[in-house]
Amino acid sequence: MGSPPGPTPGEAQRFGDRVHRLRTHLAAVYGDAAASDLVRSLLQSIAATQQQALEVQAGIGPGRWSAADVLLITYGHSVTGSGVSPLASLRAFWEDRLAPLVSAVHVLPFFPSTSDDGFSVVDFRAVDPELGTWEDLTGLARRAQLMVDLVLNHVSRESLWFIDFVAGRDPGQHYFLDLDPHTDTAAVVRPRTTPLLVPVHTYRGVRHVWATFSEDQIDLNLANPRVFLELARVLLFYLAQGARLVRLDAVAYLYKRLGTACIHLPETHALVKALRLVSELAFDPAEDPVLLVSETNVPHEENIAYFGDGDEAHVVYQFALAPLTLHAFATGDPTPLRRWLAALSPPPKGCAFLNFLASHDGIGVRPAEGWLTPAQLDVLVAHTHRQGGFVSMRALEGGGEAPYELNITLVDALGAGPEGEADGFGPERLAAAHALMLALQGIPAVYIHSLLATPNDLAGVERTGRTRSINRRSWDRDALEAHLSGAHAQASWTRLETLLRCRRRLAAFHPEAPQAVLDLGPGVLAFTRGTGRARLLVLVNPTDQPQPVAAPSGAHGPPVLRDHLSKAAVDLREPLAPYAYHWLAWPPEADLGGLR
Repeated sequence: MGSPPGPTPGEAQRFGDRVHRLRTHLAAVYGDAAASDLVRSLLQSIAATQQQALEVQAGIGPGRWSAADVLLITYGHSVTGSGVSPLASLRAFWEDRLAPLVSAVHVLPFFPSTSDDGFSVVDFRAVDPELGTWEDLTGLARRAQLMVDLVLNHVSRESLWFIDFVAGRDPGQHYFLDLDPHTDTAAVVRPRTTPLLVPVHTYRGVRHVWATFSEDQIDLNLANPRVFLELARVLLFYLAQGARLVRLDAVAYLYKRLGTACIHLPETHALVKALRLVSELAFDPAEDPVLLVSETNVPHEENIAYFGDGDEAHVVYQFALAPLTLHAFATGDPTPLRRWLAALSPPPKGCAFLNFLASHDGIGVRPAEGWLTPAQLDVLVAHTHRQGGFVSMRALEGGGEAPYELNITLVDALGAGPEGEADGFGPERLAAAHALMLALQGIPAVYIHSLLATPNDLAGVERTGRTRSINRRSWDRDALEAHLSGAHAQASWTRLETLLRCRRRLAAFHPEAPQAVLDLGPGVLAFTRGTGRARLLVLVNPTDQPQPVAAPSGAHGPPVLRDHLSKAAVDLREPLAPYAYHWLAWPPEADLGGLR
């Protein structure tokens, strides 16, 4: 790339404002002098990134996202083939089957790693040679919008930084938290039941280092400004390779301060805002937008705090959606889900929710706190066990344990596989749950194994000893095609393909189009999307019984509406069939209980 033209006066003003805000956020964490040094180093790295950046598919972002944006979540080895790298095989499968259905691809950690399926990173800038090369990923980035993980909180104990720590040499010797083993850490919030402080043999004797997630994932010390600089440079490297969506993994635990819960600290929010400004200084959000996606599997109000004032993460996962949706379909009671949806406030302008029902992790239940009672949560846990899944636990402050995550495929959780289906409605249940998720305000994300109707991988759990492996199968392409030709998988694929193709052409599903939740009966989930002639009425029956649609008093308008999915007329005077779902065109003049 040649030297870019000089900035216009307006561009220079925006650039200067962003630099000022970047320095302010960094000063709040590191002080004025360190912040000024950081900004100088970052501006040099940003200039180098702009010279090295690939020309790639335009990213989705503020002013750019549309109803056509759908994200696929996948591992680099989810689809493999003989004679080619797994990443090349994944790209071929996307081109053959998925390109018309999804616009963006989240390739989960593809780095050299020692555990946790890629999240215990040895080298942030390398691609695991068993998966492929950067050329495989940049090739995908030229066709789709590429999302990568920035694993901010920790590194593998085999990383060069930690090897430096063990050897007592720079720079890594100051990159980690080394505490006296008797330090009082009782206030620290944990997502695991493993010990927080891990003993490590070093050249200086045994040291005890902070490890939030496992003894192989050693937390970085973000109180050291050099560590932030290293991570910001990693972010810029990913952007130069073509990534335009970046998932901030486990970001809630980023900054530690003893005597606090060490989660969601003000310093963490300041550093996320700083990372956003780094991305905006490297790539103008009006021309080539970058999206930062916060990954915080916590109760909803804590989760949405990562929007900031519209100046922090661009996108926040809707973590409560998955457990509440599963509860609605498992019990036939959509009341908690409806209450949660009705209480949602729209995200700040230029921000969006990321809606999903399943991912590489299990279904976290903490985000459902306050919406599901302990008894309802017990029902969900028991349902997971009946369907062949597992439940992982978290440590409670002061001792004890509580459910943290349901480890099960969505297919088996909804009884949509040939072995778990007892009532003949499995594919319809899977499709109805996705019809709900795909219609909600925000950007939808579909996990590849939900799309492929992959059942519980118990052999994977036995092989790895980790319950999360139940939902991380690696398919050989030939075996996958044979699986997809089977009756259940084909039925599920056909229904989900119809939903995805239809969604991408309906303007009402723009991520920022308004949403209004309606109460049309105890067994019906109902809401509107969009305005004017693009407006839709979404109806879903999450139960195994016909459900009447009870319009509020004062409603008027045509009782028969056209379904965008089936192209058929739907008479709202007739009950919804079990697990029925409709995306109905709603004339502008229709009035449903005062909602136009």
